[in-house]
Amino acid sequence: MWGSRKRLNRKPIEGDVRIPSGCAVSGIMNKKGKLFSGETIIQSISIMRDRSNGLGGGFAAYGIYPDYKDFYALHMFFESEENQREVELYLKENFLVEKGERIPTRKVPVILDSPIIYRYFIKPRAEICEDVCMTPDEFMVRQVMFINSSFEGAYVSSSGKNMGAFKGVGYPEDIGEFYDLESYKGYLWTAHGRFPTNTPGWWGGAHPFTLLDWSVVHNGEISSYGTNRRYLEEFEYECSLQTDTEAATYLFDMLLRRHRLPLETACQVLAPPFWEEIERMPEKEKETARALRMVYGKGLLNGPFSIILGSTNGMVAINDRIKLRPLVAAEQGDMLYVASEEAAIIEVCACPSKVWTPRAGQPVIGRLEEVDSWVSVC
Repeated sequence: MWGSRKRLNRKPIEGDVRIPSGCAVSGIMNKKGKLFSGETIIQSISIMRDRSNGLGGGFAAYGIYPDYKDFYALHMFFESEENQREVELYLKENFLVEKGERIPTRKVPVILDSPIIYRYFIKPRAEICEDVCMTPDEFMVRQVMFINSSFEGAYVSSSGKNMGAFKGVGYPEDIGEFYDLESYKGYLWTAHGRFPTNTPGWWGGAHPFTLLDWSVVHNGEISSYGTNRRYLEEFEYECSLQTDTEAATYLFDMLLRRHRLPLETACQVLAPPFWEEIERMPEKEKETARALRMVYGKGLLNGPFSIILGSTNGMVAINDRIKLRPLVAAEQGDMLYVASEEAAIIEVCACPSKVWTPRAGQPVIGRLEEVDSWVSVC
């Protein structure tokens, strides 16, 4: 069995399983949108092997499907062919399916008992979106959550355009070999090596967690998960996977796509300054910071974390307000690097022009040069 939460007698929830946390994150992007092989990100994350324990590894890649860039690339895990047939019938009823195929994989001795892994290039049926008064993006969000919560033995790994998530149970370098990521080329890659804190290792529970073009890899533990989850439910998000990283992904989607906040503002919502810091701010900044804390108080992420958010338009890395998890950034020419350890950057960029440790709660933002706003991904 590949570890589907839907075949357990009950869903694993935060607090059921506790293992001392480690985790590794890494992100690399070219600001001009030039493509480079997945070999680079595999090399970077593999240096931090000791921060993982083989219970989860994964990657998000952007720019990898230029021939289908106008279609949502739906990456799926299935436990059985029967599960797959049920979902495919549902997809044909609600989407135009341009192509469906098995995602190529290679035999790797340490990767055992994998699910059926497929991808579908799809578009929501226009007449259905019109009937339910939804944009294609919003319709896609609802369908992803419906599939994850309603179909046994089926799980959406990613659902964005011209991007995909590749993840599973194993060390990240083994997962990269399993998916043959050296053969893909993208302009932005993120990676994660997991040391599960509160939930068991299973294929769907590996990072990154995604929704539309957003992907999140996360090191740490978000202790505000319960509050965040209930807050998201007020906006019709369903956290069916019962993990804090899923909630963080949905919060980014809500703030950036639905509420159309500027990226810097969204980051301030998730990792805001303390009240005592706010009181020392100039009056105009103080007024804004107070308003954000009051309006979005239940969206605040508490606890130790470092997060890398990937998007069609760029990458942002941020850690908690008192920096309880490590994060290092570097630049060299058009390249931006972020990682849990400087060694993961030096491994793939021996002499960066700039290396720095971001301050607590201060985001590192990388935008594609032709992009004015992250909101345009919607």
